[in-house]
Amino acid sequence: MRGKRLSPPPAGRGFVYRMKNKDAKPGSSPDKTSRAVPMILMFILLGGLSFYLGGIFCSERNMLLAKVSITKTLTQKENVAAPLLQSIRFPDCGIDYQDYTPCTDPRRWRRYGNFRLSFMERHCPPINEREECLVPPPAGKYVDLMEYLIPEMKDGTVRTAIDTGCGVASWGGDLLDRGILALSLAPRDNHEAQVQFALERGIPAILGIISTQRLPFPSNSFDMAHCSRCLIPWTEFDGLYLLEIHRILRPGGFWVLSGPPINYKNRWRGWNTTIDEQKKDFEDLKKLLTSMCFKLYNMKDDIAVWQKSTDIDCYNQLTLSSYPPKCDDSRDPDSAWYIPLRPCITAPNQNTKILNLTSTPKWPERLNESPERVSMVPSGSDNVFKHDQSKWNARLKHYKKLLPSLGGDKFRNVMDMNTLYGGFAAALIGSPLWVMNVVSSYGINSLGIIYDRGLIGAYHDWCEPFSTYPRTYDLLHLDGLFTAESHRCEMKYVLLEMDRILRPSGHVIIRETSFFVDAISTIAKDLKWSCEKQETEQNGKEKLLICQKKLWYSKVSRG
Repeated sequence: MRGKRLSPPPAGRGFVYRMKNKDAKPGSSPDKTSRAVPMILMFILLGGLSFYLGGIFCSERNMLLAKVSITKTLTQKENVAAPLLQSIRFPDCGIDYQDYTPCTDPRRWRRYGNFRLSFMERHCPPINEREECLVPPPAGKYVDLMEYLIPEMKDGTVRTAIDTGCGVASWGGDLLDRGILALSLAPRDNHEAQVQFALERGIPAILGIISTQRLPFPSNSFDMAHCSRCLIPWTEFDGLYLLEIHRILRPGGFWVLSGPPINYKNRWRGWNTTIDEQKKDFEDLKKLLTSMCFKLYNMKDDIAVWQKSTDIDCYNQLTLSSYPPKCDDSRDPDSAWYIPLRPCITAPNQNTKILNLTSTPKWPERLNESPERVSMVPSGSDNVFKHDQSKWNARLKHYKKLLPSLGGDKFRNVMDMNTLYGGFAAALIGSPLWVMNVVSSYGINSLGIIYDRGLIGAYHDWCEPFSTYPRTYDLLHLDGLFTAESHRCEMKYVLLEMDRILRPSGHVIIRETSFFVDAISTIAKDLKWSCEKQETEQNGKEKLLICQKKLWYSKVSRG
């Protein structure tokens, strides 16, 4: 078999032979099938690509046709609906609707029962009672209109103001940006804590209400008083509340009222009253103000402005039988600590013409000029005033070395707990902060001088807590308070009150004798204060104690 010669394959049988000869080497002979496979794959790929590109083209074409179809449909619908549309003119709802919430409207609460406060749930008005008007934003141009009515607000004539029933002190905040220092006054609120909101915003505010006692301010102090929808019954109780405004307002000062009954002809529908009732209230108010030597200064839209008369002849015509009667001279008009209100007019003294708004220097010149009231306090004089001013400029310079953040934006609400002329506040006037100047109700009555300078403050007795919320001041400063008041006030209670009204991480600057500084340092540890004892700028017997309140959290729950 090894040497036997194979015969050639029969004709026409070569293809079969090659398929059967599996051991044949590749390429030993041409393979048409192997060349055909790549060509088939190429045709498949080209066909798939053509199908894909064709799909994209068809898809875009279909989308284009769909858009054209939709556009034609919308155009047809618009052409059909157009004749049915009519122009509608929606009226202004009015300023009383700036907080309007249709389904929780307090004006509708009386329609529903009181069971578990269900009247405060959603109660939407039926379609026939829906308001068809535009709800306005808060009156952003309110102060602009007021400045138009009172040009003295723009030239430095008006500097100090009080806002009674202040809400969240938006008016005071607007004035602060315009160089007018407004002290906002509102009672303690169980829910809204309006004064706290104001202080959190860095706006001067104090807890208080005009009720049975005088406000803690001297007579003839504020340049302007303001009430916006504060709901104070000015004409009731023999005009008692308006008489208190008259006492603290400087002659020539302005009283601004907006809300009921001002502009009653256009607003009475939103006040749940009648136009006749509002007209009577407005006439009674004008009559009362005229009898108190006020004159209508200007009025436009919702704002009316009266000015306290500087004409002494008007007050000379008042008698004990007038309405309201003229107060006798048995009570100091500046006394205001637990002093009952009296239904009588506190007439300006003949010698206080210097207190007229027109005679008072404009801001900021009035800050550094010696007020006439300096001569009315014991040992007061122009030289004493100028010395005090120079002294506090030097002290503040030294304070800033020890507390570099003083005068920066870290401090906003500052209190000088026992001032004389407001020297500490005056030295800080260029800083982005405001100062509450407190004058002891048992000390020298110099608070009028502070208002004459264009600063603000209040009377207080530090044997009692101050009228503010906790954590409302960034910096407390006191100068000799314990030396002056330790015979009446126990030190630990004063320090506890300071801790209550001081913000966490807030600072305290205490200027006292070494005896009191050492005693306070001991108590301060229990208050969770960190303190450092420092020398004064004069290295004298007085010492400085600079403390910072630490942040801590309570784990105790008390009912």
